[in-house]
Amino acid sequence: MRAGSFAKLSQDKENTTQVTFHYVEGQAETFTIPMPAQEFQEEVLTLLNQPWLTFHLADQTVFICTSRVVKVEVKPAIPELQGQGIFSNSLRVSTMQRAAVGRLPMNS
Repeated sequence: MRAGSFAKLSQDKENTTQVTFHYVEGQAETFTIPMPAQEFQEEVLTLLNQPWLTFHLADQTVFICTSRVVKVEVKPAIPELQGQGIFSNSLRVSTMQRAAVGRLPMNS
């Protein structure tokens, strides 16, 4: 794939993975990787054990210090990832959902 061909990346979602890194300082950064989620899943735990990750972009190279990362989000989901410390069929609860619990009458 040629550098800078974002249109091709966005059209070929089956062969790309979107990864968002959340840092201890509260910032977040998202990258699209030209790799299917299943292939990324095979490497993700090894990658997160590396002290640094390197992303070559069209106009720059980005280095990420994994010790400063507190959360990683991956799209599409990789449900094939299983084992100790992995919770399948989980749901995210929003702040509004948490605040509404107990405030609205629930009909049984």
